[in-house]
Amino acid sequence: MIEDRQEEKLIEKSIDRKTAQKLFSYIKPYKLLLVFTVFLLLLTAGLQILGPFLIMVAIDHYITPQQLEGFLNIVLLFGLVILLEFVIRYFQQYLTELLGQKIMYDMRMDIFKHIHKMPLSFFDKNPVGRIMTRVTTDVQTLNEMLSSGIVTLFGDIFMIAGIMIIMISLNFRLALIAFSVLILLAIATFIFRSKVRVTFKIIRGKISAINSYLQEAISGINTIKIFGRHAMSNREFQSLNRDYLHAYLKTVLYYAVFYPIVTLVSTLAIALIIWYGGGQVVRGVLTFGVLVAFIQYIEKFFHPISDLSEKFGILQEAIAASERIFAILETKPSITSPPHPVKAEAIKGHISFKNVWFAYNGRDYVLKDINFSLTSGQSIAFVGATGSGKTSIINILNRFYDIQQGQILLDGINIKDYALADLRKHIGVVMQDVFLFSGSILENIRLGDPSITPQQVIRAAKYVNAHQFIQRLPQKYDQEIKERGKILSVGQRQLIAFARAIVFNPEVLLVLDEATSSIDSEIEALIQSALKKVMADRTTIIIAHRLSTIKEVDKILVLSHGRILEKGTHNSLLKAKGIYYKLYRYQYQLQG
Repeated sequence: MIEDRQEEKLIEKSIDRKTAQKLFSYIKPYKLLLVFTVFLLLLTAGLQILGPFLIMVAIDHYITPQQLEGFLNIVLLFGLVILLEFVIRYFQQYLTELLGQKIMYDMRMDIFKHIHKMPLSFFDKNPVGRIMTRVTTDVQTLNEMLSSGIVTLFGDIFMIAGIMIIMISLNFRLALIAFSVLILLAIATFIFRSKVRVTFKIIRGKISAINSYLQEAISGINTIKIFGRHAMSNREFQSLNRDYLHAYLKTVLYYAVFYPIVTLVSTLAIALIIWYGGGQVVRGVLTFGVLVAFIQYIEKFFHPISDLSEKFGILQEAIAASERIFAILETKPSITSPPHPVKAEAIKGHISFKNVWFAYNGRDYVLKDINFSLTSGQSIAFVGATGSGKTSIINILNRFYDIQQGQILLDGINIKDYALADLRKHIGVVMQDVFLFSGSILENIRLGDPSITPQQVIRAAKYVNAHQFIQRLPQKYDQEIKERGKILSVGQRQLIAFARAIVFNPEVLLVLDEATSSIDSEIEALIQSALKKVMADRTTIIIAHRLSTIKEVDKILVLSHGRILEKGTHNSLLKAKGIYYKLYRYQYQLQG
């Protein structure tokens, strides 16, 4: 897929100024915390550097000359340094993680809020698994960069610089000999960086593919079970999992080779120090304490270098993650409220479609030159074969998608002139696929709106004939229905969806009749009874599947390949003996 290939290329980029500025915008609110954390890091590094120096002083000034006076003081001072390092490191690590978690919290919230602003076309192009990866894995990667990468980088650099300065000040020649092996480390680091860069690119692509497939497989688990696709699904996931394993093992291999190289170079540096420094000690040119200090310093010198290499890997992942995150955050919603929206406090419900053309992709129009109008309180039904464009009517009336040509008017005003929240507040929708959230039935009906009282919810449930089955549940309206309402039947979920639409008291009601196609006759009768009461005071558009349910609507429009081919009432269309007549006879024969 094009998007996946574009994402994989992101890892090859170095972090640019623009991306750095965006990241800094998340750090800025916590800059004092960052400064204090870096200060603690520098203190920790300074204490680590001080340790070998105190050992050198103890050897040269007390142990070698066998001078005990003051020796206890130097030992106590050394113990105090270790204790201070422990305490400061504790606070430094805690504050570093706190900084990362706060930034990660802010970023997750921004992504989640931004996703809510995006139109449905955004989700058509971006799989759920990919979006989940952005909110979870990619944000976590940035947290690792902040908590284990950039912040601790200051301490590592200070440590390296401090050790080099002290070693050079203690003995310039011995320091040059110790640093002579750095050219080997530089070559190894350059090769390591080039290899890891490529593997991290592949890894990010593979984990995104795994997340997308997992989301799809879990969402479609019923279909997998019904059609016995367990084996095929396992093979497909095994292939994705194997690809990720192989990609990650390559990274492990490079790290497994690089770290021993760092250790080898460090050992070589120690050997050179012992060879040259030992000779200097024998000749009396160098003290034994300086030699011991050099050995300790060179061990401490290569440790942050090894850390920097690991941080490079974290940084590479973080660059790619930040690019992907900001790519979402910078995606402007294609459907927005106008700068100065029309007030929509009271809607009568007059609807007009004027020369409406609509396509989901390019010029592949699913609705072509659609014209119809409804006055307040009227009802209309759209019928037609699957793919004729019926559901698209609901999508564009709610501005889930925008039309390419024509106008849609609500009370004589173009729907693009209303604020999106105002427009959708006055339009109630009972979708074909009833989605219920984890939580109580009460919260599923009022969708977390605290202004809707439990009494209003109960009245709405009674109105759509849902109250009776809710009362039979163990906890009634407080009954937890878990994810997607699995404990409820299809018909019960549809009754709750009707109650949800009614409790918000919309002036316009959109109903997908397919939503009543999988229920028993008893519940269907309850829904039809509720629907008649609801339609009495509202402008209603029904996307009809079963023609027997729309006999009493004011107007029926027959769609075929995106065009309106027939208009009229149920009886007039039957008399015309056109498409509607054929559809009705076909369904009648099936029922018979």
